[in-house]
Formats: sequence, structure tokens, C-alpha cells
Amino acid sequence: MKKKRALALLLTGVMAFSMAACGSQQETSNSGTNTQTETSAPAETAAETAAGTEAAAGTDLSADITMWTYPIGSFGDEETVNGFIASFNEVYPNISVSVEYLDYTSGDDQVTAAIEAGTTPDIIMEGPERLVSNWGAKGKMLDLSDLWDDEALADISATSEAVVSACQSTEGVFYEYPLCMTTHCMAINYEMFEAADALQYINEDRTWTTENFEKALQALKDAGVAQENGIVYCGGQGGDQGTRALAMNLYNAEFTNADHTQWTMNSEAGVKGLQQLVDWSQEGLLSYDAGAQASDELQLFSNGTVAMTFCWNASNEAQYASVVGFTPYPVAFPSESGTPELCGGIYGFGIFDNGDEAKAEAAKAFIEFICDDAVQGPLSVSSTGFFPVRASFGNVYAGTEDEARMEVFASFGPYLGDYYNVTGGWAEQRTAWWNMLQQIFGGEDVQTAADAYVETCNAATAAAAN
Repeated sequence: MKKKRALALLLTGVMAFSMAACGSQQETSNSGTNTQTETSAPAETAAETAAGTEAAAGTDLSADITMWTYPIGSFGDEETVNGFIASFNEVYPNISVSVEYLDYTSGDDQVTAAIEAGTTPDIIMEGPERLVSNWGAKGKMLDLSDLWDDEALADISATSEAVVSACQSTEGVFYEYPLCMTTHCMAINYEMFEAADALQYINEDRTWTTENFEKALQALKDAGVAQENGIVYCGGQGGDQGTRALAMNLYNAEFTNADHTQWTMNSEAGVKGLQQLVDWSQEGLLSYDAGAQASDELQLFSNGTVAMTFCWNASNEAQYASVVGFTPYPVAFPSESGTPELCGGIYGFGIFDNGDEAKAEAAKAFIEFICDDAVQGPLSVSSTGFFPVRASFGNVYAGTEDEARMEVFASFGPYLGDYYNVTGGWAEQRTAWWNMLQQIFGGEDVQTAADAYVETCNAATAAAAN
């Protein structure tokens, strides 16, 4: 793999030769005057040879591979993905890529069924919580360490060491090669908050304290500007990062211990945050819906029924932009300290171990092209609506109509918290989480429910380690 690195080395030699041949002509050329002479011809020829070398290398690989992808931005859009595949096939004409599009309602069940039936795809796109701590930990994924060469490791580390850590198992095996990342936040209906004089409780940097959040909820209720202020939803796993971040941040609780071996939301701070949500619901400041999932809550927010959503990010904003009739205003989750710890999303690719070396090599070539190619990589990132994990890509939204909008979401980056999603037993934890929410809003003692939740999660984590 890493054939493009051989090309890069060749082109580096080309550039050195060209600069030596042209000498002082560089300054004249930079001024816009055409000073091409016969001395620059060898550089052109070498560059053409290098391009030909890459194209020839592409023809060496031949395979039919499959990719399953969750709806991560435009990677859920067939036309966009087909365009990416067409660009890939310009370099690798003998690799055929077929795609199946998953959703977050039934996608996990489809993958589980495929694993049991021995019909898994070659490539799958999602995050470390699935690729690393679930399927990787179960021995279903290939080690992608050869994609993580020194250059990639340095480039990604320059953006976030947390990304590097999240993409590998506790034994140091890389099961994911990342493309993009984001922080999840919440959003408010700006006009509703303005009408209720509740904007005063949000800081200029879009953070707020738990105390001021409660004041805003009361102001919204008193003004009667929305049918409901906000909904704590727990009808399924999708968007559960919103309810976790809300409960965790209220009193600055930790979701797991530092080494991701124990779940800790039954701590005093965790229970206090969960109890606060129940209390606000009983006071009519927030609502609770056992049957609602994040998609339902987002729909209610987008049609102006509720004043806020707990499931927001740049991708969701772009998705709902055409249907909202108000100004969605992204904000961080409220916290007692005023400094939030936001949940993050890291999205990339893994390869299932299907026992076919030729397909595995073709899959790696596809992943590398989509993530690392100097032209395709930034296009792939911007199609997700998130941010590059490679520092060298810079601001992929600069000069576009999304530049100002994306700067808002980029400002939440410093609040990215611990990526506890890689804790073993993650899938079981997600089910236990929304079961616990249903229990406490149904009247069960919060400490008792939280203790049972943690016991379930810790058992799943212990089982995953064995």
C-alpha cells in the first residue's frame, strides 16, 4: 500500500531537479511571465512518468468489493458516493465497488445478521464505538496498521491524539482509518429565545451554566412561545449522545473512568444530573417521551414545536436547513462550571476479515484514496459536513458558502471531551442507557436505576475484555 507515497517521493525528486534546472527563473515565473525553456522539459517528462506509474499501479489491483455505510453526511447519498467511486476508478479501473446504505434504526441489526451468516461487506463506514470496541474487539475486523504510516500518524496526531487513541484497541491494533470528526452540541430556536428574553442566559461564546439554563427554561415556559421547551427522548439508540451529554454536563459528571474500564454515571454528580432532568420534567420545564427517538425530536424542533434540540451538529443543521422557518442557533450543553465537555464523533472506515487477501488490498486502496488523496480527501470530508482529522487538509470550507456557518461548529472543538465510546461493552451500554431513562422518568429511584445501569454496563465491559 501507500503507492501514492512512492509517487510523492518521485515528484519530490522532480521538483528538486526542476528548481535546479530553472535556477533564478523562479522569481520571474512567479511574477506571471512565461519563461518556460527546454531546461524544464525533463521535469514535465518525469511528472508524466510519475503519473503513469501511479496509474499502472492502480491496474495491478483487481477485485469486486462491497461497502456498507451509515448515513454520515452525504455518504448516505447514492449520487455523491457514486461520484467518489468514479474518481477512484480513474486510478483503479479494475476495482468494482458496490454500496449498501444503512440507517441507525436497523443498521446494527443488519451488520449483526451479516456477521452471523458470514456475509459481511469488505468495507464499513462508521465510528470507533462500532469498528473498534464492538466488531474489532470480537475479532471480526482486519488490522489496518499499514495504513497508519509515520506520515498519517503525525498528520492525524497534530489534529487530535484522541482520534489516534480511539481508532485502536487497548492492545494497539488499528481497526479504523479515520476521515473526519466533529463535536455534537445542542441548538435553540433563536426567535423563541428572543421572544422570551432568554438569550441573556447564553454567553457570547455559546456556553451557559446549569443555573442559567434553568432560568432560560423558566422564561420560555412563562412566555409560552413553544408547545414544549425541549424533550428528553429515549425511544432508541440514535442520537443518544445528546441525552448523555445533557445529563453528564449538568453537574460535570464523568461518564467512565480514565482508562475506560468502569462506567461511572452512578456517581453523586451523575445522579444529580439525572435527577435534575426528572425534576424539570415534573415542573413542566422539560418534557419526556419514552417513544421518541432523536429523529422525532429533530422533526419537532425543525417544525417549531419545541424550542431546542439536544441532538445537533453541522451535518444535522445542513440536513434541516431547507425545512426550518427560524434561526437554529447552535450552543454547547449547559454545565455547572460553565465549561462543557462535548461528545464527539469520529468517522472512518474498517475492513471485515473475510479471508480474501485480494479484496482486502483493494479495500485498503479505496479507503486510502477516499481519506488521503490530496484532491479527493478534502472533498470526502466536506461531504460529511464535519472536519478533517488530517491537519494538513486545513479548513476544507474556506472560500465556500459554508465557511461562516462551519466556523461556529469549529469553535466547539476545544470542548471535545473524552471519547469514552471506545469502552468495551458499548453496544450493551447504549441499550441500558435508554432503558434507565425510561425507568427514572417512570418513577424509579434515580440512584437505584443508575446503580443497575452501571452494573449492567460493567458486566458487558468485563465480558468484552475476555
